[in-house]
Amino acid sequence: MASVLIHLSYIHVFLSSFLVFTFCNLPFSTLASTVLGNETDHLALLSFRAELTSQEANQVMASWNESTHFCNWVGVTCGKKHRRVIAIHLQSMELSGSLSPAIGNLSFLREVSLFNNDFTGKIPSEIGRLSRLRSLVLANNSFSGEIPANISGSLNLVKLDLAGNHLVGNIPMQFQSLSKLQLLFLYSNNLTGEVPRFLGNLSDLRRISALENKFYGNLPDTLGRLTNLTFIGFSANKLSGTLPLSIFNMSALTNIDLADNMIEGELPSDMGLNIPRLKVLNIAGNKLTGVIPVSITNASNLVRLAGNGNGFTGRVPNFDGLQTLEWLALNKNQLGSGEAGDLSFLSSLVNCTELYLVSLVENNFGGTLPKSIGNFSNLVTFALGVNQISGNIPPEIGKLAKLESLFLGPNQLAGSIPSSIGNLGKIRRLSLSGNQLTGTIPSSLGNLSQLINLDLGYNRLQGQIPSTVAKCETLQLIDLSYNNLSDTIPRDVFGLPSLSIFLDLSNNHLTGPLLLEKGDFENLGYFDVSNNLLSDEIPGSLGSCTSLTFLAVAGNLFRGGIPQSLSSLRAIEVLDLSRNKLTGQIPDYLGKFMFLTNLNLSFNDFEGKVPEGRVFKNASEVTLDGNSKLCGGVRDLQLPRCGTKHAVSRVLKVAIPLSCGILLLILAFFYVFVNKRRLAKKVSLSNSSMGDILLKLSYGSLYKATEGFSSTNLLGSGQFSSVYKGILEENETVVAVKVLNLQVRGASKSFMAECEALRSIRHRNLVKILTSCSTIDFQGNDFKALVYAYMANGSLDGIHQASTHKKYEKINECLTSILRIGIACSMELPRERMNISDVTIELHSIRDTFLARRTPREENRQINDEMI
Repeated sequence: MASVLIHLSYIHVFLSSFLVFTFCNLPFSTLASTVLGNETDHLALLSFRAELTSQEANQVMASWNESTHFCNWVGVTCGKKHRRVIAIHLQSMELSGSLSPAIGNLSFLREVSLFNNDFTGKIPSEIGRLSRLRSLVLANNSFSGEIPANISGSLNLVKLDLAGNHLVGNIPMQFQSLSKLQLLFLYSNNLTGEVPRFLGNLSDLRRISALENKFYGNLPDTLGRLTNLTFIGFSANKLSGTLPLSIFNMSALTNIDLADNMIEGELPSDMGLNIPRLKVLNIAGNKLTGVIPVSITNASNLVRLAGNGNGFTGRVPNFDGLQTLEWLALNKNQLGSGEAGDLSFLSSLVNCTELYLVSLVENNFGGTLPKSIGNFSNLVTFALGVNQISGNIPPEIGKLAKLESLFLGPNQLAGSIPSSIGNLGKIRRLSLSGNQLTGTIPSSLGNLSQLINLDLGYNRLQGQIPSTVAKCETLQLIDLSYNNLSDTIPRDVFGLPSLSIFLDLSNNHLTGPLLLEKGDFENLGYFDVSNNLLSDEIPGSLGSCTSLTFLAVAGNLFRGGIPQSLSSLRAIEVLDLSRNKLTGQIPDYLGKFMFLTNLNLSFNDFEGKVPEGRVFKNASEVTLDGNSKLCGGVRDLQLPRCGTKHAVSRVLKVAIPLSCGILLLILAFFYVFVNKRRLAKKVSLSNSSMGDILLKLSYGSLYKATEGFSSTNLLGSGQFSSVYKGILEENETVVAVKVLNLQVRGASKSFMAECEALRSIRHRNLVKILTSCSTIDFQGNDFKALVYAYMANGSLDGIHQASTHKKYEKINECLTSILRIGIACSMELPRERMNISDVTIELHSIRDTFLARRTPREENRQINDEMI
């Protein structure tokens, strides 16, 4: 045991002697700087840590404690020789707080990377003391204030990235001393001022990106001196003036991004000759004019050409030499002449095997689509809308197997939709709207399993909506409005659970009821079936469409009341039920909808008191015209009051003059005089006025008048024709419509013979023909009909005599009633006179019984009853 202790003591003495010898032989200055420097770095890092406030900092920087040497702390890198901090890498750590000025004490620091955090406050100017600093990356934070000019003290700086902050002010002039700078990223800030000319003196500069700021003025021509520059980006600023020609002589340039400014002038004709390495030319959204230079085809490495949103004119050159082109966007210019050959350049793109976007929307392109577009095997987006393109859609379009978006409207395309369009298995957005397409919607659309938007509106498509559309189970938007579609809406379409944005089937000839079931369209926001021939009642299942903000069923044949279930449509903003045959009272719940700002119930047959809730308080937000039985509401609606008695002052009760009776007599005789003249003129004017009204009747108006030529309206049929009773929507006139069965041989000759006979024959007991209709029906078949004034069970001979006699009887009865009131009002003693409120009630009763104006429908109904 003693020997072991002696042995350990020898080892201790040896180690002590070795350490003393080592430190004694070190230079004092080195030893002092190492000890003091380590402590300086240690304290600076602790200050850095103290400024952080997020909970994530406590987790990420848990190793930053006294028990661990700072060189082993997360994100800290030290040099091997002096054990001094040379780099801080704490990017994407969700850190927040301010950046401590103590960072300027880390004198050996070469790299700082703090991007993608949430640092706030100003960038400390003490960073300028870091003479060894080569890379400063503070991008994607929330730094504010101006860029510290002292950063220019870091003369060895190669990379400066301050992008994605809230910095303001100019680029400091002191930065001209950063002669070693190669990468300058300042994009997505609020920097302003002119682009400094001294940037052209930073000869090592390779990339400048300052897009999305507020720089103004001209782009300096000094940038042309930067022979090593590969990227220049000043998009989304306020630059103006013309492009400096020197830019197009920089042979090292690969990217020019100057979009969304106010740059003017023309592109130089030789621009493609001196920038052979150019890959991206983005000059969209400026004020450039002139033609696209033919020399651009010499930029053989060009991948993306974006010149949209300018004023370019003329023909687009061929792109034979641009075999690497992937993106061609020239939309919103004035290219093309509206003539044949404008699209010939498309054939030159066949060799661009990587081409995936072609957008030529809003130009003046004419001509037809070349069949060669079927060779764009990698095309993803093809947009040629808002031009003057004519001809047919080539069937070869079905070969674009990778196509996801196809926009060909509006144009002047004609013919049918090729069935090959069903081969576009990856298509997501299909818009052919605003053309002159005819024929039926191809059932092959059901093959488009990834389709999201289908827009075929504003064409001349006919026939049924194919039920196969329901196979497109990802559809969110369907627009088939303003076509000639007919028949019923397929039930399967209502069952599409994916429809969540838009369904517009308005302005067609669709018939039958709405076959909605509870649970349909739960996510749909916009539903419009206006101006069709839909009938039956408004389905109560619409109440389950709780996401609707827009609902329009106007201009149909719906009847019955407004379903109570619609009270669930609490998100509704626009509701249009006008021009139907709806009856009953307006439900109170419509006045409780918080977001409803446009309610149209006009031209129905609603009755009763108008609700007083939200939308009904503003006459500019509600339309109730054409509902004669409504009352109440705000004054601006100009509706009668709902039967309330009003107090009359005592003075008026006492001051009723004896002349009241005389005045009533004058009114009565005046009524007799006017009615005698009206009766004298009625027969002579009725035929001529009806002729003026009914000169033009379409198949659609006769279809609506007869409720779709329904069997309930059928009056009789023969070998060549069938006769239907109808009520014209324009003036509620009752007519008899004789429809020729053109499938029977001789029916057409019968039609002509009857027209000729009725044209020349006149007799008081024959009903005069009002008009004829010769057109095509909704299926494209010939349609011929004669329209007569409707008379039931009799002739005109007796009806006029009976009607005139009955009118004189009513006049006599009316006069007697008025005289009775006049005598009651003229009694000598006031207490014996009729009370003024009773007079008012009696006069209202006389008005309603004898003097009320009746609609033509009611007058015809009375005549019909007299003839039965």
